[in-house]
Amino acid sequence: MIGILAATAVWASAAAAPATIGAVYFPNSDPKLPFSSAVQVGDVLYLSGALASDDKGGVIAGGMPAETKAVMEQIGVTLKARGLSYGDVFKCTVMLTDVSQWGEFNKIYVTYFKPDRLPARSAFGAAALARGAHVELECWARVKP
Repeated sequence: MIGILAATAVWASAAAAPATIGAVYFPNSDPKLPFSSAVQVGDVLYLSGALASDDKGGVIAGGMPAETKAVMEQIGVTLKARGLSYGDVFKCTVMLTDVSQWGEFNKIYVTYFKPDRLPARSAFGAAALARGAHVELECWARVKP
């Protein structure tokens, strides 16, 4: 019982303590979008999900290879603006509206990373993605000290 009370006291004091890690928010290039392109907390940069959007608010033409390339290039721009590269990415989450396109996605995706430095990754199928996209990718990157 004493162990439970001690653990509860430690948890309660930690929950009441103010956060010591601040967040840095990087706005989107389009101020109408209701989210940041990335947020840095400590030494991790969390990139928002990237879509292959066109100028008209839809998705670029060309199928999965074209969308994947555009998404990866967009992620590259966000990383570069923060002084980072694909080599700093350590985790990605992939969302596909058609998981049968997994192989097509992977053909493009792997070309952006060194073969021995592929990020940890999870993926899932989605019924739909914003703007009619077929792929969305979000990543986490390590910020250099």
